[in-house]
This record gives sequence, C-alpha cells and structure tokens, in this order.
Amino acid sequence: MSDFSNGSVFKLSAIHPQEIGPAVAPLMIQGEQIVACFKAMRDFVVFTDKRLIAVNVQGMTGKKRDFTSLPYSKVQAFSIETAGTFDLDAELDLWFSGLGKVRLEFKGDADIRQLGQMIATYVL
Repeated sequence: MSDFSNGSVFKLSAIHPQEIGPAVAPLMIQGEQIVACFKAMRDFVVFTDKRLIAVNVQGMTGKKRDFTSLPYSKVQAFSIETAGTFDLDAELDLWFSGLGKVRLEFKGDADIRQLGQMIATYVL
C-alpha cells in the first residue's frame, strides 16, 4: 500500500487521462469513468467517479507497481487548501474510515476547488 503519511512525496501535476488510463484500466469496474489524473515524478493518482486509485511505481525499471484503491464511500471528511502567494502548493486531505488521513499535495496550477467539488459530489 502507498505510504500516505508523507504527503510531500506527492507533488502532483494534472495530466491527460490517456497518458495513464491504460495502466489502471484493468482495475476499473464496468461503467467506472476516469474523472481526473495527476502525476508526480513516477507515481500517479487517478480520480474516478467511484474511487481514488494511487499508483506507487517501484524498482529501478518501474515495472513493479503498487495500486491502492480508496473508495469514496469510505471518506468521512475532506478538506482542501488552495495555493497562496508564497505557498505555491495546494493540498487535499481525505479521512478514510479504517485508514486515517490521506494527504495529496498538488502544484499550484491544479484546480483544487474543482477537485474538492468533485469529491463532494461523490461523498455527500
């Protein structure tokens, strides 16, 4: 499972779903749709209409990957923090039942408000 205790590992930038969609397609259920994708150096996160899939790319070749599926149905609370003048990163915190807090950090150009609205749509 991905280590979510160190949010600074994830400095995510938005990418087009076609870039990483094929990597998570085998995990998706019928009718599940990709909503947004973000990538760090090697790791990436996919938001679908049902869950968050965090992919931790491991090893020197990157062929080994850890896929962590976090269903929105287990989200108890969430918060967003927008980027500021001096703090250029935005943050999304999600509290999952049985797991605790998951923090994702995004580069300032990510539309964190839209992401928060999308999470609210599936959680509330």
